[in-house]
Amino acid sequence: MPGEAPSDVCSTKSVFCNQLIRELQADFPQTKNPLLSVAASLKMYSLFLSLSLRISHHQPSLHGQIACETSRHTAGPSICLFPNPVTVSCCREEMAGILAWFWNERFWLPHNVTWADLKNTDEATFPQAEDLYLACPLAFCIFMIRLVFERFIARPCAMGLKIQTNGPQKAQPNAILEKVFTAITKHPDEKRLEGLSKQLDWDVRTIQRWFRQRRNQEKPSTLARFCESMWRFTFYLYIFTYGVRFLKKTPWLWNTKECWYNYPYQPLTVDIHYYYILELSFYLSLLFSQFTDIRRKDFLIMFLHHVATISLITFSYVNNMARVGTLVMCLHDAADVLIEAAKMANYAKCQILCNLLFAMFAILFISSRLGVYPVWILNTTLFESWEIVGPYPSWWVFNLLLILLQLLHSFWSYLIVKTACRAISKGKVGKWNPLHVSKDDRSDIESSSDEDDSPPPNQKHHNSTTNGTNKNHGTNGYLTGAPYPDEH
Repeated sequence: MPGEAPSDVCSTKSVFCNQLIRELQADFPQTKNPLLSVAASLKMYSLFLSLSLRISHHQPSLHGQIACETSRHTAGPSICLFPNPVTVSCCREEMAGILAWFWNERFWLPHNVTWADLKNTDEATFPQAEDLYLACPLAFCIFMIRLVFERFIARPCAMGLKIQTNGPQKAQPNAILEKVFTAITKHPDEKRLEGLSKQLDWDVRTIQRWFRQRRNQEKPSTLARFCESMWRFTFYLYIFTYGVRFLKKTPWLWNTKECWYNYPYQPLTVDIHYYYILELSFYLSLLFSQFTDIRRKDFLIMFLHHVATISLITFSYVNNMARVGTLVMCLHDAADVLIEAAKMANYAKCQILCNLLFAMFAILFISSRLGVYPVWILNTTLFESWEIVGPYPSWWVFNLLLILLQLLHSFWSYLIVKTACRAISKGKVGKWNPLHVSKDDRSDIESSSDEDDSPPPNQKHHNSTTNGTNKNHGTNGYLTGAPYPDEH
């Protein structure tokens, strides 16, 4: 390098090369074993990358020199594993620049506060971004615990309640329709239905019914839905109970200004750390299991909700807004307990209990999400924090996410009110069930209307195995899902 003494370069090269060679020789003595040669090469490559990060960016040429020096000390056949040294240096510098830009103190922290101020000391512990790495393996553990819970706890409970294990009625086997269903479309248009009707000599209504039954055939049984709801009910009940027991001992539950006094130099307690990591792990598991769980019509809305929730938890932890974060999480867990309980009662056909729990859920959801949340949470994050701490870039992002969550609350509240009105309207002529409304906004299984299953005057006659319907309006006693959000 220009302006750099050759002796300094050689000295630096010698130090790093000798360190690398010593570590290699300690693990892999001189041998011609090809397996050990490959292992030594991989070991050398990982050590090379780690040592490279410690080399000053003023000496990028040392990467190639170290690679050549160490390659002469490895046993067995020569394997070229090292990238171009210039490419390594450029990539390293670009990555360092990206990380420096992402963790810019002027974005994450208030004015005159640096990351060095929030390093852990013997006197106090502060939230660190690397703490959140623990949530990823823990999310996988939670998912595995869920599988065990549903298999050995929820399923026996469902069987004890005599919940049916069978799903909706299966469609009559038909090679032509099956080929259309799997290879072309699951929702044929009118023109295609008419063509199939002529080809099979079936009436259009029967073909529509076949496609409906075939779509429903891929849906899970009531037993599987009960097990899913029981798992979520159990977790929400546990985490909400823990949150209440923890928060009732904190000053910021009773005075939200305590969330901002001495901010951001508020120490991280074990209770807050456990609460955050567990909530983040659970929502990570929900985010990924959403692709394997019961598919609902508001899939994208719930996906957006999970992403917003995970972003809020991460944001509030990294910039130490953990106090107000605990209030947000506890407030949201309250209504989730009731809705999962109402769903379980619905699947178990406990109608009175289902109606009662749904009414309690609707009241609690609307009052907490449209009343307490904006008055209590948004008030302190927007106005009290502005007065005590003042705004800064990540403050705006955090509040933007909270407002996005409020918009989702409004949308779901509309669905709840719409469902309740529809259920009450149906209750005028019979028993009403708020969680069993045909063609609702969140039905997990399609159902046909009374008109759909009544044969038209000009319907062609076929035997019962051909039309494949029964008196349960195409659902075979399979309860429809609730038109409400699963978790919030």
